[in-house]
Amino acid sequence: MNTGPWHEGERALQARAGAAEKLAEIGPRIMRDFMPDQHRTFFAQLPFMIAGSLDREGRPWASVLAAPPGFAHSPDAHHLRIDALAPPDDPLSGALVVGAPIGLLGIEPHTRRRNRMNGIVSEADARGFAVEVRQSFGNCPRYIQAREPVYVDASRSAFEARRMDHLDKAARHIIGSADTFFIATAHPSVGDGDASHGIDVSHRGGRPGFVRVTGDGTLTAPDFNGNAFFNTLGNIAMNPRAGLLFIDFETGDLLHVAVKAEVLWEGRELAAFEGAERLLRMQVVSVLHRPAALPLRWGRAVLSPFLAGTGSWAGVAQVNESAGSAH
Repeated sequence: MNTGPWHEGERALQARAGAAEKLAEIGPRIMRDFMPDQHRTFFAQLPFMIAGSLDREGRPWASVLAAPPGFAHSPDAHHLRIDALAPPDDPLSGALVVGAPIGLLGIEPHTRRRNRMNGIVSEADARGFAVEVRQSFGNCPRYIQAREPVYVDASRSAFEARRMDHLDKAARHIIGSADTFFIATAHPSVGDGDASHGIDVSHRGGRPGFVRVTGDGTLTAPDFNGNAFFNTLGNIAMNPRAGLLFIDFETGDLLHVAVKAEVLWEGRELAAFEGAERLLRMQVVSVLHRPAALPLRWGRAVLSPFLAGTGSWAGVAQVNESAGSAH
């Protein structure tokens, strides 16, 4: 069994990016099996967090848990209690039972802070659940769009969730205008007791429209320079199943998309997309659209200053058109 902080998929991508030696040294210091006090306080002040886990078929899904600040609290450094449940139409409804693997992302967009925690559901009841920490670590603030969330005490409108095997017009609009999405991935041996073989849920940000929709349901997103941990891409290298979450910050709609993903390290599209070090190519498998599902209101967004060095798909299209006319 691997006893280090990184599993084989993460190490392989770290090596390809030239960061293996550095991360082998610092990994044991930054990947903890407990939450430092700063992280425990941070989770307790949030009105929402992103969660990732598996459905009955072993497919990862990403979703969001929201409640008034204080709904998450840490009784000790090895546990996080969450007093919130996934609604019946949520893809994680019924999944967060005792023994289930879970990945959590605590993110505060308006301060661009985020911390991650992966663990196992250790308790569950009618009010919520508790998580036993397996890995706890911080993330850099790059590519987070600053917008402040406020929990609103209002009952959800009775809009019916729509399940589809393709992207309809509304889903394409949400994805095509998004500046943020979240992605859940899983190691193929999740649940075997190795702390690095867990569920991961992470944030991706870019200019509005940075996720391109083509054909009958192919999504392509740039992967920019980051901390080189490769938690998400390392999982994908070993297990292509992934779950995406898009939030419509104007309407509160949630769009959950199950995909089959791969990482592209070269090619014309990658070379033409300014700032991209890799591309994430994803084929849509199934879609769940939950209108007005999120009880949060959001302030005006301020795009991350790190996006100044990134391009858009318009530039890639121009390059492709020029290449086509040359032939």
